[in-house]
Amino acid sequence: MNEAETLADRYAGTLLGLACGDALGGPVEFRKRDEIAAAFPEGVSEFVGGGWLDLVPGEVTDDTQQTLILAEALTEDGLDLDRFAAGLIEWMRSDPKDIGNTTRVALTALANGTSPLESGKAALAARGNRGAAANGAVMRCAPVALRFRRDPGRLAQASLDSARVTHAEERAAWATIAVNQAIVHLLGGGAIAEAPMAAAAGIANDEVRKTVLDAAGMDRDEVRAGGFVLETIGAAFWSLAHGRDARHAIELAVAFGDDADSTGAVAGAMAGAAYGAQALPDSWTGKVQFRERLEAEAVRLLLLSESGSHR
Repeated sequence: MNEAETLADRYAGTLLGLACGDALGGPVEFRKRDEIAAAFPEGVSEFVGGGWLDLVPGEVTDDTQQTLILAEALTEDGLDLDRFAAGLIEWMRSDPKDIGNTTRVALTALANGTSPLESGKAALAARGNRGAAANGAVMRCAPVALRFRRDPGRLAQASLDSARVTHAEERAAWATIAVNQAIVHLLGGGAIAEAPMAAAAGIANDEVRKTVLDAAGMDRDEVRAGGFVLETIGAAFWSLAHGRDARHAIELAVAFGDDADSTGAVAGAMAGAAYGAQALPDSWTGKVQFRERLEAEAVRLLLLSESGSHR
């Protein structure tokens, strides 16, 4: 592939990798890693369906659903917060199979007239710092990296703004910048070993910065993958660093269990950015829900990143 084809493949890989990680992890969400290892001695390597959400093989969860809502709110002019908010409210009212507790509180406030940049504060007030430091913003943030690949300042601001609609807690918000900066680094062909440094650049939250920089050096038994945002990004960066390829990185993330769909989604977005869509198994990309929409958004966001990077 030439340079343009490689970049397009990595754009598609980011969104498809996210969705594949979500769909692979959804059926084992909330199961413990030892239980998963016993049930899947060779690892969760194909879409199995089932789980507490009774998913069909390849079906995604709220991670990918919200990712598409965010992607569609990224326009030539930037992040349309009103469109993003309206999309989230419509999604909530559609009675999705799963919606996070912090997200539900924030979207209820949003639906009741709270402005998009204030609704996440309602969830923070209701759930407290630890409860609101969930991974609902970081799991969906990747489209911002695709839109603002060439504009670091707008990437940072749009990451924070998109997070704070539901997750105003500072670790939850700053984690989106870290992941998106890593994705941009990987889209450009940057080394996986250097992704943590790229992710941590300019991150004002010390806990987020430390988590990203320390993740790869942790022993696997030390890694946690619950709904706490620092656990999610730590497990995702660990999986990226230790994966042999895109598939292996995503499988490693899902094998941690607990919030397996979100860990899989974040690791999948980064792995897809690093290796491209062609590196993902055909048995995944051929079955994953919303494939066509995800591919179309990748193409659209690539064009916007080139034509509207300095607007």
